Parts: sequence; C-alpha cells; structure tokens
Amino acid sequence: MSLELQGVSRSVGGRAHIHPTSLTLENGTMNVLLGPTSAGKTSLMRLMAGLDKPTTGRILWQGQDVTGQRVQDRKVAMVYQQFINYPAMTVYDNIASPMRLMGKSSAEVDRAVRETAEMLKLTPMLQRKPLELSGGQQQRCALARALVKGAGLVLLDEPLANLDYKLREELRIEIPRIFEASGAIFVYATTEPEEALLLGGNTATLWEGSVTQFGPTPHVYRQPADATTARVFSDPPMNFIPSRKDGARLTFAGAAHAPATGPFAAIPDGTYQAGFRANHITLNRHSGEAVEFRCTLGVTEITGSETFVHLTHGSDKWVGLVYGVHQLEPGSQVSIFLDPAHVYLFDAEGRLAAPAPYAMAA
Repeated sequence: MSLELQGVSRSVGGRAHIHPTSLTLENGTMNVLLGPTSAGKTSLMRLMAGLDKPTTGRILWQGQDVTGQRVQDRKVAMVYQQFINYPAMTVYDNIASPMRLMGKSSAEVDRAVRETAEMLKLTPMLQRKPLELSGGQQQRCALARALVKGAGLVLLDEPLANLDYKLREELRIEIPRIFEASGAIFVYATTEPEEALLLGGNTATLWEGSVTQFGPTPHVYRQPADATTARVFSDPPMNFIPSRKDGARLTFAGAAHAPATGPFAAIPDGTYQAGFRANHITLNRHSGEAVEFRCTLGVTEITGSETFVHLTHGSDKWVGLVYGVHQLEPGSQVSIFLDPAHVYLFDAEGRLAAPAPYAMAA
C-alpha cells in the first residue's frame, strides 16, 4: 500500500502554491513535512487528502488513480492545529461519530472506540465532555476520532503547535508509538527541525512550494542536498561564510585557515559557501583544529541553560547557540571557535559539494 504523487502541482490565480512534486510514501511509514510558514506544507497535505485538485499531475493510492476522487470516498483522516471536537458530545461519542456515519454496528463501534481510547490513554475520560479535558487530552481525542476510521492515510497538520511545552513533549513521545500501532501512512507537518528529528521516519523539506529533499530523517539532516535544505533543517537557520579550497587548505573569508582533509580533499579547488549550524559555535577553543573568528556581538538571548549570541562577521550575520549563561556586552568584539569537522561546503549553485566530516562518520 502506498501513496504516490506524480508531478503534482497546484496554482491558484496564476500563483504557484506547489511546484511539480513527485513523492512516494509507503505503507507503515512516518513522513514529516518540514518547512517554515507558507512553505506549502498544508497545500501539499490538502492535495494528498483530496480536499484540493492538483493543477497538473496524478495522485495514486495503492496503484489506483484517485486524482479526481472526493475526499469522502477516500480512507483519509486529518488532524489540525485547532482542537476540532464536538463540545456537546462525550469523548466516547466524539470518537464513535465517524464510524456511526459509516453505518457500522454498535458492537463494531464500541470495540473500535475502546481499543483506540486505550491506545491513546483516554479510557478514564470516555464519559467526559471535551471542555473538561486538558489541551493534550483534547488533541488526543481529535486524533482518536481520526484513527478510529481505520484510515490508511493520517495527515497531521502541526497538531501540537497550540499546546504548551509540557504537552507538546508528551505527545511528541506518544505519536511514534501510536503510529506504530496503527500501521497507517502518517504525514506530519511541522516548522520545527527538532520535532522532525524526534519523530524520525522520513522527512521532506519544503521551501516556497518545492520539496527540496526527501529521505530518511537522519540522512536529510546530516547530508542536506543543498543550502536551502540545510537552512530549513537548522534552527536557527544554518550560518554561511565564503570559503575557498586550494590544494590541501581551506580558507574562510580570506583569513582563517583549516586543512582540506576528509570529504574536503575530494572536491575541486575553487570557491564555495561554508555552512555551519548554530550549536557548533563555541566561545572557547575545545579542539586543536578549531578555527577562530573575531566577530561583533549584537544581542544575547538567555534561554536558561544556553545562550543565543547574534554576531556580525564582515558582511555576514550569524547566530550561535552556546552552552551556559553568558552576560556579554552588545557591540563588543568576541572570539568564536568552529571545528571544521562541522563545516559543510556548497558550490556556486548551492548544491552540497562536501558534507561535514562528522556527518560522514555518524
């Protein structure tokens, strides 16, 4: 069983919402759509569900063309950011409602409701009304109503965005377990790279209506196909600096140097963009290979155990995420350090030329 998109696109009023996209999602897989707001995640989900018709291309379900098929005739369930429950009904009746609409017998309905409620830890709440539940319990109720349909495709459109931190963490842990128990194709949209890494499975990165890369989540994170994917799969977005490779040496911004070993040794001499993630910047030299950069400090943001530092290096703006609480003076000159093992190189077209050495060893 699979969902296949063949050259699917969507334009509205002459404006492309989704550029031609081909994807195959296999049965029993978790698939994350990762991208910033307005990247096209919801638009792509609506095409998968049959809520919108593609401008071009075909959608196949289990090998059958369902491009023009109504959403009511598909085995699809969708859960949104908002808690969509019937407030006058009990949790039991909310979960049962899709099966009753399908004309299932009372025995079938009862068995399915209780099995799904047990899976989602809702059994003690079956006789309560949704407004008597916590936010996380309400979202689990909405998810249970989607799962009880026995849908082969479950679409989750940023379902945890409106929950507080504790509830988000709780459900992030539960969703992979729920997914494994259901056996359906799950598609989960998020703006957060950390959420994609936690959920695992496969990730499709989206940018301005285009899928830039699709594959196993750890691979897409460690070996982004291009600079756009690297930006999308980094929070804060990946930092960049001009660089050049000459023989056995890398030069960053015409000043700092590092040996061109490992994957860097295999690429041609020339000009590149070096990319590195915020968490790989340090304020102290932890490695003999680390490269030093003198930067101007903008502002700092203390998160508790970590500090975001906003930096200017020449014409480049960088963000670092460093461990510990650091009270630094805005406008001051600071030294930062970067281990070349965490540096990616991208060519003039933005394509990955050499992955970071640490990614090859992982």
